[in-house]
Amino acid sequence: MSEYKPIVRDKVYCVSEVGLGKKIHVVLLFLNMKCMTDIQPLINQLKGDLNDDAYQVSDQLAEIGSEEVVKAMVDLMETAENEESRIMAARTLSLIEENQAALTPLFEAMENPANEDIKGDLVNALEGFDLSQHYVPIFKLFLYGNFRVSRLAKDLLDHEEFEITPRVLKKARKNWNHYANNTKQDDAFALRKQEVENMLADLDAFVENNMG
Repeated sequence: MSEYKPIVRDKVYCVSEVGLGKKIHVVLLFLNMKCMTDIQPLINQLKGDLNDDAYQVSDQLAEIGSEEVVKAMVDLMETAENEESRIMAARTLSLIEENQAALTPLFEAMENPANEDIKGDLVNALEGFDLSQHYVPIFKLFLYGNFRVSRLAKDLLDHEEFEITPRVLKKARKNWNHYANNTKQDDAFALRKQEVENMLADLDAFVENNMG
């Protein structure tokens, strides 16, 4: 009697028939090309004017979570004319488990002047990523962002896990010194200075305890 067992490769579900020394792979659900066809209607629903189902569609795409979905959402985030579509693309990427390939494009999207009004929404999507190697970019968002961006970035700095090394600390200090030397020295700056110096002191202590 032949033995059947499922095989999963890159979201391609197959079934193997093992018999007479030969293995035959039979497509059970879909191949990669079929996968692209299946997800395209969902992707199309996140383009243009969004309807009330947009969040549900985003959840469905995130659940599929294939490489094709990641690429499609990065493309949508980078090219969509509609701000809501770019926000929804970032949200979808944030929910996908294997999403690290989208992190650099997400940071780049934040620096795009066309996204200035939705920068906070893009920063909010960062919480779905592994940020352990990205303390300094988030620290810069905290320093230079508007009120919402700065507070969201500070929340990430306070609650995410980061790999802090002497090099990271040096870069953070360099960015702070540049900010301090190019900012009006008013009461708001004095409060920011105290906040940042406390943060850097904590990092100093962490590095000293772990590198000593």
